Amino acid sequence: MADPAVSVTPYWELTFDADGDPDAGKRDRLLAGVTQHHVRDLIVFAHGWNSDRSGATRLYDRFFAPVPQLAPAAKIGYVGVVWPSMRFSDEPIPDFPRAVAAEMPRRPVLDKDTRHALLETFPGRATVIDQIARMLDQQPREEAELEEFGRLVRLLVDVVPPGPQMLFAADTLAEGVPQNSPDMFSVPTAALCEEFAQALTHLEAPEGAPDGAASFSLPNPWEGAHELLRQATYYAMKRRAGTVGERGLGRVIGQLAARAPEVRVHLVGHSFGARLVSFALRGLPKGVRAVKSVTLLQGAFSHYAFASRLPHDARAGGVLEGQHNRIDGPLVCCYSRHDSALSTMYPLASRMAGDARGVAALDIGRMLGAKWGAMGHDGVQAVPGTRSLKLADALEAPLPISGCVNIDAAAVVRRGGPPAGAHSDILHRELAQVVLAAGRIK
Repeated sequence: MADPAVSVTPYWELTFDADGDPDAGKRDRLLAGVTQHHVRDLIVFAHGWNSDRSGATRLYDRFFAPVPQLAPAAKIGYVGVVWPSMRFSDEPIPDFPRAVAAEMPRRPVLDKDTRHALLETFPGRATVIDQIARMLDQQPREEAELEEFGRLVRLLVDVVPPGPQMLFAADTLAEGVPQNSPDMFSVPTAALCEEFAQALTHLEAPEGAPDGAASFSLPNPWEGAHELLRQATYYAMKRRAGTVGERGLGRVIGQLAARAPEVRVHLVGHSFGARLVSFALRGLPKGVRAVKSVTLLQGAFSHYAFASRLPHDARAGGVLEGQHNRIDGPLVCCYSRHDSALSTMYPLASRMAGDARGVAALDIGRMLGAKWGAMGHDGVQAVPGTRSLKLADALEAPLPISGCVNIDAAAVVRRGGPPAGAHSDILHRELAQVVLAAGRIK
């Protein structure tokens, strides 16, 4: 029996916990249902940072809505992946009702919805969260208080029990270099907060203003502290997305392939959900070729994740090196320069997490360089043979049948204010068309 949660049918919800273990009942309904409904093409969508199931369900409902009209003859089934992630409530989502994406007070206050989401995402850390909220509210002036704030954030997200999540912290791996906690916590918190605050001031400068316009505003280090909390939380979600993808979704796809080998699976992921579906490729059982396409929407992970060697470090490669070859079809990456979360804040956080040297010198141009970029900012990088297309061109001609394909979606993915910009502006008919084109669903 399918779940009646969205307007398209048949639709199933697939739920995973933080360790990648599925809800067995929902998994079994999916495995049985695809055969009962004679599904030929199964579109599996994984959300990014959503604070609850209802937000994820609304996303799937809106994104899937145009698909039946775009492919009226296809026998399509739909899956919405729900995994324990969260979204800071001051990040509005374009086209969502205010009840889902209400505008919150200006940073750095920790609003009640975000506080509740933190409590759900990091169970057992209520005392730490209360202390973090109190400090953001009071904003003490002493530098020592910022250092204490950093200690609390580290307690919240960096103390993870030994287990599978520890294996998925990085998107690029250097030979002989251990992957442990992010280096951002090994330098003075005050320096981190200052740099984040400067980056936020840059993002909030009026559109079209000269580069120096933002310098007339004096950055508030506690706004940087709020951003440090956000980025540290995303670090934990990034790690969790890899776990859920490899240990959870990849295994379920393998079970589906064994039970219904005729079903063609098409993976779609937004933000950290893009990382989740990409890691699912690494979790596929040997020989499984059920995945016929993967579409990444504003992917919040390294643009070098699929590379064999990094241009700036011959010892290192992507953590998903060669995994795009597990797809019996193309890997399509949609990106947009209007995504501030990935064009500015992501490379800044990545640089701090992986290179503690020089964090005090803000250089927006350097941050946007090749070393720290995200999939959703400039697409797949350093993978030979990758094709690059504008969105309009991608919709007019057939997409490549294999390999990596970058699609510049800035023509539609363009709305949203700081700090995230257009990161969540993905509810567009054109992007649904890309998913169908990638999978050759008609």
